[in-house]
Amino acid sequence: MKRRICTALPACAVVLLGALAACRTGEKLREIRSGKVQAELATARDRQPAAPFRGHDPDSLLLARQDTTLVVEDLEGNEVILMKAAVDENGELMASDVLDAAVVTARFKNVAERGGKVDIRFTIRVPEGMRDSRWQLRFTPEMYILGDSLGLDPVLITGAAYRKRQLRGYEQYERFLARIISDTTRMIDLTQLEVFIRRNLPGVYRFKSDTSFVSDETFASYYGVTEQEALQHYTREYLIRRNARLRSRREQMYRRYVKVPIEAGGIRLDTVLRSPDGSFSYEYVQTVHTRPGLRKVEISLAGGIFEEDRQLAALERGEPLTFYISSLSTLTEDRERFLTKVVERRVTANTACYIAFESGRADIRPGLGGNAGEIGRIKSNLHALLQNREFDLDSIRVCATCSPEGSWGFNERLSRRRSESVADYFGRYLDSLRRAERTFHIDLSGEADLARDDTPDIRFLSRSEAENWDLLDRLVRSDSLLSPRQKADYFALAAERDPDRREHLLRGKDYYSHLRNDLYPRLRIVRFDFHLHRKGMVRDTVHTTVPDTVYAGGLQALRDRDYSRAVSILGPYRDYNTAVAYCAAGMGASAMDVLKHLPDDGKTYYLKAILYSREGDEKHAVECYLRACSLNPSYVSRGNLDPEIAMLIAKYSLNQEPDEY
Repeated sequence: MKRRICTALPACAVVLLGALAACRTGEKLREIRSGKVQAELATARDRQPAAPFRGHDPDSLLLARQDTTLVVEDLEGNEVILMKAAVDENGELMASDVLDAAVVTARFKNVAERGGKVDIRFTIRVPEGMRDSRWQLRFTPEMYILGDSLGLDPVLITGAAYRKRQLRGYEQYERFLARIISDTTRMIDLTQLEVFIRRNLPGVYRFKSDTSFVSDETFASYYGVTEQEALQHYTREYLIRRNARLRSRREQMYRRYVKVPIEAGGIRLDTVLRSPDGSFSYEYVQTVHTRPGLRKVEISLAGGIFEEDRQLAALERGEPLTFYISSLSTLTEDRERFLTKVVERRVTANTACYIAFESGRADIRPGLGGNAGEIGRIKSNLHALLQNREFDLDSIRVCATCSPEGSWGFNERLSRRRSESVADYFGRYLDSLRRAERTFHIDLSGEADLARDDTPDIRFLSRSEAENWDLLDRLVRSDSLLSPRQKADYFALAAERDPDRREHLLRGKDYYSHLRNDLYPRLRIVRFDFHLHRKGMVRDTVHTTVPDTVYAGGLQALRDRDYSRAVSILGPYRDYNTAVAYCAAGMGASAMDVLKHLPDDGKTYYLKAILYSREGDEKHAVECYLRACSLNPSYVSRGNLDPEIAMLIAKYSLNQEPDEY
C-alpha cells in the first residue's frame, strides 16, 4: 500500500512567511519614504575617447585599423597622424575600441539644436530597493521651458504580480459580460412555442419547412392570433429583466474588477519586470522644437508607488536636470551693414478718397453717402502734414474722375468742376487752420502779432480726368463675379478707341448692370497728391549712409532660430552670416559654396569643419577644426557644444597636448 506524503507547509509556517514578506515590504516603504532609496534622473555620458597617437613613425600605424587612423595637415603643411589608441599596462600604445556608455549624475549638460529641434536625453534609474512584484512604479517627468511646465508621457514599471492581478480583473469582467445575453432568441421558450403551434395551428406549423412569406395580417385572419402575440406569450420576461439589469451594471462592474486599467496610449514605457533582482534604467528621449529665447530646458521627476489602486508612497520631485541648448545661431558675426541712401529734397505723397456727388453736380455735400468719413480722413491727413517736423507742404494737386456713363465731353467738364470744387473746399479748411494757428500764437504770447503766420502758403492745383478706364480695366480683371467669357468679351470691346462708342457697346451686354451698379461707383474718386520738401534742405539731393535694416532683420531672424526667414533675407548678401544661416537650415552645399569665396580665418574654418563632418569627411573636418583652434583658441571649448565636432574630439582625442602621452 502506497502512502501519500504531504509536502504542504504547516499553517503556522505559511503565516510566518507572509509576515516576513510584509516586514520586508514595510522596510522598503520606510526606506523609500525616508529618502534612503529613491529613483533619480541622470545624464548619459558620451563615450569615453581613447588616447591619441601623434607622430610620424609609419610602423606605429600597424597598431590601429586603417579606418580609425587619420593623416591630416596643420597650417604649416606638416602631417599629423591621429588614431584611436590606448596605453596598456606596459606603457605601449595599443589600438582600442570605444568604451561602453556609462551613466553619470551630472545635473547639467550641453545639448545641440539642429534644424529647429533638440533631443533632450536623460536616464531614469530605479534601484533594486524600489522594486516589488506587487507594485507598480509610476514616474512622471516634467519639463520646464521658458517659464512654462509641460508634463511628459509617464513611465510605468510594473511588477509581475501586479500585472497578474490586472489581467485577472479583466478576466473577471469578461466573465461578467458573458452573462449578458446578446441573442434574443435565447429569451424565448422555443420548444413550448413549437408544441403550441403544432397542436393548435397545424397550418402554421407547415410553414416550418416552407419558405413562403405570410404577412402578420394574413396570419391573424386565419388563426385569430398574431405571430407577435404568440411570441410574446412564450417570451421569458424574467430573462429580459435580468439582461437589462446586467447591462446597466457594466460600468459599475468594470470599475469593480478592473481597478487599474492597462494603459494603451499616452505612455512612454510600460514594462513588466519579473525578476526582483538588480536595478533598472530607462533612457528617455524628448524632442523639443526650439523657439526664440530658448536657452535651457529643465527636467524633474516625480511619481508614486501603487499597489492596485492604492498609493503606498509618493515620490517627491527632486533637483532638476538642466540642459543648456547650444545653437549654430550663436556663431553669427555681430556686424552692422550700411547702405548709401540718396535723400531727395522734394517728396510726394498721395491718397484717394471717394466723395459722392449728386448726378451731374459738382458741389460737395458732407451729408451725402459716406462723405463725412472721407472728408474727415482728408482733413486729418492735412493736419498731420502741417504738423510734420521733417517736411513742409508746398502744394496739393486735386484730380477728380468720373465713371463712363454719359458723353466724354460732359464728363470732362464735370470732372474739372468737381476738382475745382474739392480744391476750393479744402482750401477754405486750410485757411481756417491758418487763422486758428495765428489765434493760438496770440493767446500764448500775449502779443497781437497779426503779421506772424507760421502756416506755409499752400497752393491747390486742380486737375481732371474725364473717365477712369484704366481703373475699370483693373477692377474687371480682379472681379470674382464676372465669368472668364464675360471678361474676355469686355477686353475685346476695350480695343474700341472711342470711349462713347465703347460705353454704348457695353450697355448691350448681360453683365452691364454689374459694371454700372458695382464697379462704376468706384471710379468716381478724388485723388490728392501732396508735394513736400524737407525743412532746411537746400540741395535737391544728398547722399548719406544709413543702417541696412533688412540685413539687421535677417540677423535677428537667425538669432531667433527662424532659419527659413533668415536664409531668405541673408541669401543675397553671401557673407559669413549667410553661410551660418544656410548651415543652421541644413543647406550644407549652399553654405560651403559661400564659405569657399570668403577669406580663411578661424570662424570659416570652424564652419567648414562642421559641414565636412556632416558629410562624413573626417579628414578635412579634423584639419579645418585644428586650424580654427590654432587661429582662435576659443573654438577649443566651443567644439564640445556641437555634436559634429564633439564626435571628432572624442574619437581622436583632439585638443590634448602631445607631451601628455
